[in-house]
Amino acid sequence: MIIDCHGHYTTAPQRLRDFRQSQIAAVVDKTKHMPDPNIRFSDDEIREGLENNQIRIQRERGVDLTLFSPQAGQMAHHIGDSKVSATWTRLCNDLIHRAVELYPANLAGVCQLPQSPGVSPAECIPELVRCVEELGFVGCNINPDPTDGYWTDPPLTQKYWYPLFEKMVELDVPGMIHVSCSCNPNFHFTGAHYINGDTTAFMQFLQGDVFKDFPTLKMIIPHGGGAVPYHWGRYQGLAQNLQRPPVEELLNNVYFDTCVYHQPGIELLLQVIPPENVLFASEIVGAVKGINPRTGFNYDDTKRYIDAVSWLSEENRRLMFSENAFKVYSRLRPELERRGVLA
Repeated sequence: MIIDCHGHYTTAPQRLRDFRQSQIAAVVDKTKHMPDPNIRFSDDEIREGLENNQIRIQRERGVDLTLFSPQAGQMAHHIGDSKVSATWTRLCNDLIHRAVELYPANLAGVCQLPQSPGVSPAECIPELVRCVEELGFVGCNINPDPTDGYWTDPPLTQKYWYPLFEKMVELDVPGMIHVSCSCNPNFHFTGAHYINGDTTAFMQFLQGDVFKDFPTLKMIIPHGGGAVPYHWGRYQGLAQNLQRPPVEELLNNVYFDTCVYHQPGIELLLQVIPPENVLFASEIVGAVKGINPRTGFNYDDTKRYIDAVSWLSEENRRLMFSENAFKVYSRLRPELERRGVLA
């Protein structure tokens, strides 16, 4: 089984976007009423976006299953208050659940969290529990910067985050570190803010003791780990200079995905990070669309890059394409068995 651990519902029905625009308008203009979140999307609405995009591309590229979450750039946790965030999050997660119900052999749910700047991550716990225990989701996305570009909340290693981590450990679900849009004009959201977020989270983990306090907590850093693999020697040296444990110890808890969109980048990732810590991912249809004129293939066809690594053993391919996902997302195999997808 080929499992893509990183997919977003970027082709959700237009009525979801219309709701969000109305919600934002009511945040800006207090004379406007908040829209009714009780929207019933038809099966045809959901199928239209998926069949023409994610599901079609899965079939064309030989991918069996995608771990599917709401569109990261639309989480926009800086908008409104915690009530606004909770309403938007629940609607997005419910729509993911509908998509999974329609494509149980193709998709598995990963939830958005109802974060807000300055609001304790403990407030996210009820939605996390609902998604995991009631909807069958297998993981969550964690925004380390709910301000969306200004980084005023505490680092991930502070006890501020611990109630959420404690519940994740209890539920045995991993978190993918994933920022949202950037409202800071200095940082393009996918070209700078995303990579900054990935790199920043890793450095925070190096400086803190979160994995000492939660030894079974699992975190995935997407987009190939941002700058981390390229600067692995820097992090080895920083750990040494800061009198921290060797950076390699983070690999007991931290994993990287393959959302890297050129061959040399994939090869560097696989040379630096052990295969046991790499999960196949492509983020279709996501941050980088279009065909690379140098190769004639889509930038985000990351399976093609992995297949082209001649020195990669079949055992390590199997780890990255499926077994690591089952290990990190430990609820995935039982959920697929429940659906009858796996024997």
